[in-house]
Amino acid sequence: MDGTVLVADDDRTIRTVLTQALTRAGCKVHATSSLTTLMRWVGEGKGDVVISDVMMPDGNGLEMLPKINQDRPGLPVIVISAQNTIMTAIQAAEAEAYDYLPKPFDLPDLMKRTAKALEQKAHAPAREEETDRPDELPLVGRTAIMQALYRVVARVMNTDLPVLIWGESGTGKSLIARAIHDFSDRRTLPFVTVTAAELQNLEGPARVLAKVKGGTLLIDEIGDIPEELQARIVRMMDTPGEYVPRFLATSQNDLTMAMEAGQVRKDLYYRLSGATLNVPALRERVDDIPLLADHFLLRGEKSGQPRRVLSEDAAEIFRTYSWPGNVRQLENAVRRLGLTSRAVEISASEVEQVLGSQPELEPIRSAGDTEKLGASVARHLKRYFDLHGNMLPPPGLYQRILREVEAPLIEIALDATGGNQAKCADLLGINRNTLRKKITDLDIEVTRRRKLM
Repeated sequence: MDGTVLVADDDRTIRTVLTQALTRAGCKVHATSSLTTLMRWVGEGKGDVVISDVMMPDGNGLEMLPKINQDRPGLPVIVISAQNTIMTAIQAAEAEAYDYLPKPFDLPDLMKRTAKALEQKAHAPAREEETDRPDELPLVGRTAIMQALYRVVARVMNTDLPVLIWGESGTGKSLIARAIHDFSDRRTLPFVTVTAAELQNLEGPARVLAKVKGGTLLIDEIGDIPEELQARIVRMMDTPGEYVPRFLATSQNDLTMAMEAGQVRKDLYYRLSGATLNVPALRERVDDIPLLADHFLLRGEKSGQPRRVLSEDAAEIFRTYSWPGNVRQLENAVRRLGLTSRAVEISASEVEQVLGSQPELEPIRSAGDTEKLGASVARHLKRYFDLHGNMLPPPGLYQRILREVEAPLIEIALDATGGNQAKCADLLGINRNTLRKKITDLDIEVTRRRKLM
């Protein structure tokens, strides 16, 4: 690498590490703990690349970016921050940062990005000043998979590309969709969520377009919409009228397989998948679980609840739990613990009691093509008992486990029979009245549709 790098960070260790690494790579380095000093260097014309922290003793690094862009157009600024929320990535993108990395960062990765910035020395033109934004969004994560998602959201935010957002229930798909709208150029226009019911009659699409008025239209769970309504959505996207909205869609499943299976129209899939965002399940980012729990506890404290923190043992139980309900289930568990915990520090036993009363076992997934269902169930049950260490799970385990297995069985059978309860009862080999009672007891939603067998 050849060039001069300006480093601004209030952490002496980070300044030392970056100075040594960049110097060894052939760069000249000026390091400071002060934004004032950094801005003076920039004003004097020093530096080919800036690496700056966000929270500094004398200011906010992101707030300095417009001034840097004004004084030194084309000077790449790499933002590093310990504030690991989607807001930081969005604000960095809006402030025209060259790149953004969360702390703790991977040094070789940062070096590669710095080398690229020195070679490219290119920067997008500054946009007009933006209006105020909310202070935070409930999308938190420092894991690489979440940071990658944040960066993609920031890139597609101000384009007109349709976006398909898919992920399991409770992962935050609707929050991602809302973030794309709220931080886009369309944020002053309506954000409208449409379901299949609103498209049933012939006037439905026209009413929806009139309501959205060129804002953002979110089609919720596109994979569950019947084929005849999918055709209406295609026509709506092709002929939106005077005001063309931004189209977003969510799905609990990867629509590629649904399209190949004939459940989703190809023309609809290709229209919606201008950009595809995969929102990871919580089990794919377990290192974010304590961070999310702390976030929800702090939010409860801000709303007037007593201060609560997780003990180390409690946090570890949270990390090892399967969380099939994902972030939504985690938030509900944390909210309950915040209200019921007897002390400031939430204990492991309190966490076990809350999780034990709603085990929500990890969805049964075959560990191999030849694994039998009984072996898979046994494996997950063993893991559930292991989570309790030397303690036994709370009483009533038999009915809780049966409920966990029975509910998805009935849901899948109903789906396979198109919501026809008579056919479903026959398929399961139970009385129709028994099926109706179980649907009510298990709070299962039934959707009738024509099933192509």
